Amino acid sequence: PVRPDSYVEINNFYTATIYEKGAEVIGMLKRLVGEDGYARALDLYFDRHDGDAATIEDWLMVFQDATGRDLTQFKRWYTEDGTPRVTVTEDWDGEALTLTFRQENPPTPGQPVKGTKHIPIALGLLNPNGDEILPTTVLELTEAEQTFRFPAASRPIPSILRGFSAPVILERATTPEERAFLLAHDTDPFNKWEAGRTLAKDLLIRMVTEGASPGPDWLAAMARVAFDDALDPAFRALALRLPGEDDLAATLHAAGIVPDPASIHAERRRMARALAQHLGPRLPALVAEMAEPGPFSPDARAAGRRSLRLGALGMLALTDDGAAARAGYAAADNMTDEVGTLAILLEVGQGAPELARFEARWSHDANVMDKWFMLQIMLAQPDRAAEVTDGLTRHPAFDWKNPNRFRSVIGALSANHAGFHHISGAGYALVADWLIRLDPLNPQTAARMSTAFETWRRYDADRQVGAQAALRRIEAHPGLSRDLAEMVGRMLRG
Repeated sequence: PVRPDSYVEINNFYTATIYEKGAEVIGMLKRLVGEDGYARALDLYFDRHDGDAATIEDWLMVFQDATGRDLTQFKRWYTEDGTPRVTVTEDWDGEALTLTFRQENPPTPGQPVKGTKHIPIALGLLNPNGDEILPTTVLELTEAEQTFRFPAASRPIPSILRGFSAPVILERATTPEERAFLLAHDTDPFNKWEAGRTLAKDLLIRMVTEGASPGPDWLAAMARVAFDDALDPAFRALALRLPGEDDLAATLHAAGIVPDPASIHAERRRMARALAQHLGPRLPALVAEMAEPGPFSPDARAAGRRSLRLGALGMLALTDDGAAARAGYAAADNMTDEVGTLAILLEVGQGAPELARFEARWSHDANVMDKWFMLQIMLAQPDRAAEVTDGLTRHPAFDWKNPNRFRSVIGALSANHAGFHHISGAGYALVADWLIRLDPLNPQTAARMSTAFETWRRYDADRQVGAQAALRRIEAHPGLSRDLAEMVGRMLRG
């Protein structure tokens, strides 16, 4: 949960759950009380608690006092772990659309029974022409099942969970046509992006499990996004990124399918090539259009254009063996373009000369060299990822006692999904070796990086054997810190 009831080592208290989910919980509070209510609550909070060691109870009380809202049920977000599942069903009777929401809070270790949560669901409705007929409205779920009715002249298409209004898993039966409609017409940027992401993820799942291929409808939908000048370039860049391999593995596991990292990697590459070939003839013009004339600017507009240009170069590299990206690297006048084009070249098996030039140019800058180490490992072919990592641990600039350098090498291997989970088990063994070595010097970093093993149970039996052996070897090491022992013990027995 965002606030655990207990801990073995306080350093393990500061997790992504506490920080990132905690931030989402505060975002939900703001949605529930509104902009004015949120501002009043913050003013009251600082009046009462500035300089104090305030608790969650103190935090929620100022919101209750400032807005008059009862947040007793909402507090469960802080005390209960797990992610709620919200299932939505639709019914159209010719006059109104009825949406029924059911929330489920599955049991987790130590919390077999949970109450319903207070969940804000931001919703809008679009008519068949793509016009918004209901602007964003916040529905409040407080019961296990609730129904809402929306009169309309024709059956509307709902846009649900706008702005990612709550950190929940939304389960809703939608067709590819409906997702393509939302990708084309939704006015909410998050849901527009999510529609495209879901289209791509569903296709990838069928590619992995059924041998499907990218079809003309998906390719056409992505082309419309790529070349739609009415859309922000930053959004277009995000929308063109394919779902990550770890994300897809989690989705397959949730569907009761054992994910195969090697197959996921191969099919994602096949999807990327199909998209690149479809967009290919128009990509050079997009690269040229997004080039920023004049001196470098860090503003959001220029950053978005750079992001889309790099995305286009990345796809183009799959059809021209990196020729355009190589030219982009040579012309780069900022770190974003230099690192971005180098990454593109490495991903297509090119870039050795550029890698050497990058090292020669930036060997004096530790922060930049972290990127140099990281890119080589994250983008290594899965069957060579552990070998590349092991080789870089022998590089003169690899200082394993420096946390950032350690993360840029050992952490990069765990971020290479197919490489870390390679069937040989070499990735598991190498990461375990280095966690054991780091632990006496920096137990906090060792403990946090051990979370690479958190998902070991989702994979096949052979991979489970390798991961479990690595975890048990860590656990059995004499003098293991409380930090690392707590994390490894939790993963082995969780």
